[in-house]
Amino acid sequence: MSAIPPTTRTVQVGNVFIGSEHPVAVQSMTNTDTTQIADSVKQILELAQAGSELVRLTVNTVEAAKAVPLIKDKLLAQSCDVPLVGDFHFNGHKLLESEPACAEALDKYRINPGNVGKGKKRDDQFASMIEVACRYNKPVRIGVNWGSLDQALLARLMDENSKSATPLDNTQLMHHAVVSSALESAEQAVQFGLDKNKIILSCKMSGVQDLISVYQDLSSKCDYPLHLGLTEAGMGAKGIVASTAALAILLQQGIGNTIRISLTPKPGGDRCEEVIVAQEILQSMGLRAFTPPVIACPGCGRTSSTYFQQLAQDIQNHLRTQMPEWRGKHPGVESMQVAVMGCVVNGPGESKHANIGISLPGTGEKPVAPVYVDGKKTVTLKGDNIAEEFQQIVDEYVVTHYKS
Repeated sequence: MSAIPPTTRTVQVGNVFIGSEHPVAVQSMTNTDTTQIADSVKQILELAQAGSELVRLTVNTVEAAKAVPLIKDKLLAQSCDVPLVGDFHFNGHKLLESEPACAEALDKYRINPGNVGKGKKRDDQFASMIEVACRYNKPVRIGVNWGSLDQALLARLMDENSKSATPLDNTQLMHHAVVSSALESAEQAVQFGLDKNKIILSCKMSGVQDLISVYQDLSSKCDYPLHLGLTEAGMGAKGIVASTAALAILLQQGIGNTIRISLTPKPGGDRCEEVIVAQEILQSMGLRAFTPPVIACPGCGRTSSTYFQQLAQDIQNHLRTQMPEWRGKHPGVESMQVAVMGCVVNGPGESKHANIGISLPGTGEKPVAPVYVDGKKTVTLKGDNIAEEFQQIVDEYVVTHYKS
């Protein structure tokens, strides 16, 4: 399956191409204090290694702006050229003008039109940011968020709506205002000199149905590449399920060119989780391939042992750990399928369908584990080292079947 992108435009962000026929890109954002250079570099490296193809970072003070080129230099020194996106609110016009090294080091600017300024100041300050983008030949994401919508625009639309013969309800009006903010801001950016092929739009909402409705409307009214994300998605299963529900529908319709999963991490949690979830959404839909998927049964009364669960987890972790190295040495390995099954009911069948599969013994079954490679049983493992031996078989398969 392949989605038809809603735009014929391509925007280049560093070494990543967004839009047109290019694959949907995965984006993430740091939650470190940008002024803490070592911490920020460490997290960006982790996000990039996990597979984030663009990384956004907060630029909210002069000190943060001064840190950006230093962060960029340290990343390049470690052979990491992941594009950096500057997230600007309220004072972005001042920071971009006063810190040219920051303006030049960033690969893209993210501007929220609701947080640029009020009245005439809004237009002047927005124009200032666009002029800097033109000066340094940088693309811009105009990112509207319904939590910080341009109040002047909303007031104008409410006034127009009250005079309409068929007024919109409050929800419809909010959706209309968000889309209008994005489109009118994009039109302004073009008037200020920004090339249309330097613009990406987003309209972030925190409700699943709201997000779907807004992006369907937005995509029907423009040909700019679109960045998708359910803002403030939440923690854990709630955030993952809500983001997946919204983005999967839009992606299936061919809407969206970059995605970010805005998960609230657990205290001390791994920021890379949002990258993995984004990859899993794209991979599950057949839009991208990042890591060999592990097919594993959920377990039932036939699988009283947790051995197959541990082995499935260990193999999945091993594949993710190896991918940064395998990606360069063994092209195509991300399409490999591995099955770890817990009993004889579906174990042999699923194992035969995978490139490599193992069928572990269930309750009352003979304590042996047949291994299948490309549909044929090649060996039967038993004893205390089944996990280590199966992992070795997987590694050997990668080396022999995916050669550069």
